[in-house]
Amino acid sequence: MSILDGILKNIGGAPDDVANLARQVGLDPKTVEMAIAALGKTHVMEGDTVTLAAEKTGISPDILTQIVSAIGGEGSLARFASMLDADKDGNPLDDILGMAKGLFGKS
Repeated sequence: MSILDGILKNIGGAPDDVANLARQVGLDPKTVEMAIAALGKTHVMEGDTVTLAAEKTGISPDILTQIVSAIGGEGSLARFASMLDADKDGNPLDDILGMAKGLFGKS
């Protein structure tokens, strides 16, 4: 189980895991993990979360909107972003970037 699976299980109404969410939106699980990480990162940035995530990932805004909706909307993204703050420094961005690098085998 990935860290994202654990987080999704803690968000009410969200799919139980990344694989289920991937099936819902018609993407592979790795792409959904990348999308969730990008949404969490862009949620705390100024501007539209979905538009910024689409620019960063190349994933369609329509698909990203489906993902946001599936995990419980913008409010869930805020909770998700705070859950991703693994080092509790008040900034989830460094943790999200570290996780995203791990997804692609970079260190």
